[in-house]
Amino acid sequence: MKKFFAAGALLSTCLSGPITAAPVGDATQRRTQAHSVRITRDDWGIAHVQGKTDADAVFGMMYAQAEDDFNRIETNYLVSLGRLAEAEGEKALWQDLRQRLYIDPNDLRRHYAASPAWLKALMIAWADGLNHYLDTHPNVHPRVIRRFEPWMALSFSEGSIGGDIERVALKPLEGFYGPKRLALTDSTNPRAFKEPSGSNGFAIAPANTRDGHALLLINPHTSFFFRSELQVTSDQGLNAYGAATWGQFFIYQGFNQHVGWMHTSSGVDSVDEFLETVVEQNGRPFYRYGKALRPVTSKKITLAYRQPDGTMAERSFTSYATHHGPIVRAEGDKWVAMALMNTPVPALEQSFLRTKANDFASYMNVMGLKANSSNNTIFADDKGEIAYLHPQFVPKRNDRFNYTKPVDGSDPATDWQGLHALSELPQLFTPANGWIANTNNAPWSAAGSESPKQANYPRYMDTAGENPRGLHATRVLSDRKDFTLDGLRDAAFDPYLTAFAPLIPSLITAWDGLAADDPLRAKLADQIAALRGWDFTWSADSIPTSLAVFWGEALWGDTINDLDLETAGLGRYQHLLAVDPARKLAALVKASDRLTTDFGSWRTPWGEINRFQRNDGAITQQFDDAKPSIAVPFASAQWGSLASFGARRYPGTKRYYGTSGNSFVAIVEFGDRVKARAVTAGGESGDPASRHFSDQAARYASGALRPVYFYPDELAGHIARSYHPGQ
Repeated sequence: MKKFFAAGALLSTCLSGPITAAPVGDATQRRTQAHSVRITRDDWGIAHVQGKTDADAVFGMMYAQAEDDFNRIETNYLVSLGRLAEAEGEKALWQDLRQRLYIDPNDLRRHYAASPAWLKALMIAWADGLNHYLDTHPNVHPRVIRRFEPWMALSFSEGSIGGDIERVALKPLEGFYGPKRLALTDSTNPRAFKEPSGSNGFAIAPANTRDGHALLLINPHTSFFFRSELQVTSDQGLNAYGAATWGQFFIYQGFNQHVGWMHTSSGVDSVDEFLETVVEQNGRPFYRYGKALRPVTSKKITLAYRQPDGTMAERSFTSYATHHGPIVRAEGDKWVAMALMNTPVPALEQSFLRTKANDFASYMNVMGLKANSSNNTIFADDKGEIAYLHPQFVPKRNDRFNYTKPVDGSDPATDWQGLHALSELPQLFTPANGWIANTNNAPWSAAGSESPKQANYPRYMDTAGENPRGLHATRVLSDRKDFTLDGLRDAAFDPYLTAFAPLIPSLITAWDGLAADDPLRAKLADQIAALRGWDFTWSADSIPTSLAVFWGEALWGDTINDLDLETAGLGRYQHLLAVDPARKLAALVKASDRLTTDFGSWRTPWGEINRFQRNDGAITQQFDDAKPSIAVPFASAQWGSLASFGARRYPGTKRYYGTSGNSFVAIVEFGDRVKARAVTAGGESGDPASRHFSDQAARYASGALRPVYFYPDELAGHIARSYHPGQ
């Protein structure tokens, strides 16, 4: 199947020719290569991998990841290859189909064959490292993938928590490709609350620090246990430390001895839907494009799935595509094609090569590959340079069209017109204010008054707007010249909840306006007194935090259908502020009653409610109030908590359990020697029997970052084990 994209020249290489098998080493060759690799585990279980070549280092990196959590590696590739149903059954077919509309294994094999030699060597080492783990661990039984092949690495070449493909909703996809073609809509309420995801990234210039060294905060907000923490080095100049998404052979968010990079999910519009007008002629579908009719391209996709009895079955689909992209759903009588970045080789090149950059200029040289579509970058280096970079894959479009909605695919004026040059994108380099921040908000507030100006860019450069964490970041970073590692850590865990700062006073005003004989005046007097004396900061022993969060959730739910679907940024909070006083007070009654019902009193400290629990190695945890858990003082990003903890009740629980938010935190200082501290949610290992399964949980909850052993002399004295893969 051809790949179809807006501006069809976006593929880096035109591929053709026979599909050849990838040369993977045999078990003997893998054992030989293992002797060129050393894995040193520190006292937190973090792997420090050393190889003679970059390929050796990748071999060891994958082996070490597999030791820590092979299940997550395999699951990530079942998803990325469109093979999840082979493990999880028929229910996963639509997720697999979505993937296979864009990711064709035969195309990936051709891409692999046309890849540069250095990248092929890394992909071979990637597969060999995983296969060597399986060779040496016969008691590990993969669910599906019993042999990894090098080309498979191209299916998962960008480390974001949610790839662009996830923008394709599964229910409408099923409606289009199911037994009966129906224009089904997503079954979830699009107005319903969704825990904010993304990340925080701060960069501080030397002028704003006590010791004259640039500082970087690396703080991804992902689902817990989504990434592995490790260091990977080689005699060819690789020396990267940080967080790697399970199964990938590059450090996605981290640093080397010269530079650091932090990625935050962007509000840029780089994924668009096109309404196709389809007509049938001689039993074949065509679509209108200008005054012409073009044939709709079709291809058969066959997916395997596991049946309840364990046997395998297959289901075939006929997929459709236009030059805009695959058809992903119907809208009325139109078909909808989705265009997105699909350049796996440049994406994998960019992901790895940036880890070897040594200053801003070399980092920007790698960005010239333009294979990052969804992530902003916060950058700092040992020259004192700091920067904000917008995603590099940004299609040029006619700004008179609103690309946040499907556009008319029959109008050639809606087509993508190539990619923007890097110089045309919002970016910052060492601004005069001395700090840069991004919290998944628009770049228009990334550096205070030094920020890029929204009026200078097309509106599709951002669809996110501002958020409460963005306001919070500006609050803690402005007008400070004394930052240190400790000071930046304190800023990252600052307990102020910016969303409540205007909302709670409006609630108090609503109560103050009640008549003297109104029953609510007496019923809510103590709650209002507690909130009136609150400083809008979270803590584990804070009763007002519990009351405010439960009140905010009640009010949010009561007003869920008030706003237009296009309301973005701070619009939701501005609406809450303007809500009728009676509704605000009713929400406080509801919050008080719920706290009393679930916990015996509305006077329940936040830490009694908000908990971290890790019971087993499953990707989806089953929570239990009767099992041990740890109090977490920080709150949801929904309310402006920079240290985010996405928690809620689950079936059978009254307490809130976190599954996302702060997942890895690192603070880096770029002096003559790099200094860093870090913490990860729970621990490095996915094995409940390992002492590193939850050895960082208490540090995580308290924000007590541990030293990072970046240099050999720092690692000395903290070595738990040193070995060749397979020993």
